[in-house]
Amino acid sequence: MATWRRDGRVTAAQRLCCAALAGALSLSLTAPLELLSVLAQVGARQCRRGLRRAAVGLCRAEGLRALWKGNLTACLRLCPYSALQLAATRRLVILFTDELGHISHWRAIMAGSLAGMVATVVTYPTDVIKTRLIVQNRLEPSYEGILHAFYKIYHQEGLLALYRGVSPAILGAIPFSAGSFFVYINLDKIWQEPIVHFTPLQNFINGCVAAGVAQTLSFPFETVKRKMQAQSPWLPHYGAVDVHFTGMTDCFRQTVKNKGVLGLWSGLTPSLLKIVPYFGVMFSTFEFCKRVCLYRNGYIESPLNYKLTPGVDQSLQPQELKELLLRRENFEPRKSALEN
Repeated sequence: MATWRRDGRVTAAQRLCCAALAGALSLSLTAPLELLSVLAQVGARQCRRGLRRAAVGLCRAEGLRALWKGNLTACLRLCPYSALQLAATRRLVILFTDELGHISHWRAIMAGSLAGMVATVVTYPTDVIKTRLIVQNRLEPSYEGILHAFYKIYHQEGLLALYRGVSPAILGAIPFSAGSFFVYINLDKIWQEPIVHFTPLQNFINGCVAAGVAQTLSFPFETVKRKMQAQSPWLPHYGAVDVHFTGMTDCFRQTVKNKGVLGLWSGLTPSLLKIVPYFGVMFSTFEFCKRVCLYRNGYIESPLNYKLTPGVDQSLQPQELKELLLRRENFEPRKSALEN
């Protein structure tokens, strides 16, 4: 069992900003690996000679900036996605929590997965646009930007094209949740100590391992999703997709028929390689941003360390602490005036 706790010293808006900044920096630093993963999933011919050669060839053909194609869309998607996921997670965790405030790891993972599914469905068109921007040639683009891509896809292919591949995205949440749960229920056996005693380093390792296992299990659905997002008769070479299909089931069938079963895991290597730097940068950036917020709220003396401000009740909410400090400031001048 685990207890759902959230640091009340940071406001919801501050927490969202911290998550957005941490996510944007993590995405930007690992964008080349994400791009190679998407191109391999789609089956673009650049990746047929290996990932390193694909990166070098792409840079020579389209320039170094080509490695960050679609990254702006991914970063802009963070705010609405994070807001929806946090709101949905909060509601679901409250729903799954018992009378004592405890929640099992399975229910916590289920709450996070369901919240992720809600956020994914609502913001899914941006994911389609990101994939289209990645597979196009930057020097001869079919889309001039995010808004142009949205407009062109909607008018040429219809509204449903912006949700192409949403079915495998939702179905992929099932093996993803199962993989995460499998890791977390065995953590105490792996480390040979209770989960409540884990250090921050252990929690970081646990997160990376859980993400790696879950991503590997759900990757076939991710591959099919990317192929469905990229395929379009309006793009050169049908979006550079290596197989042609009529739907999700046919995409699975055609991929296995033409590429073998392992074709469903094309692009897994760069996807797994980005896990450690992605989570490492995200956690460290989020922690630093949180310390800046705690410093601005008056709970710690400096964002460079975690030394608590003397005389400050850490259980107070930010607004309560602000009101208390204002009362103190108003009281102290009166007191000094009386003493004079």
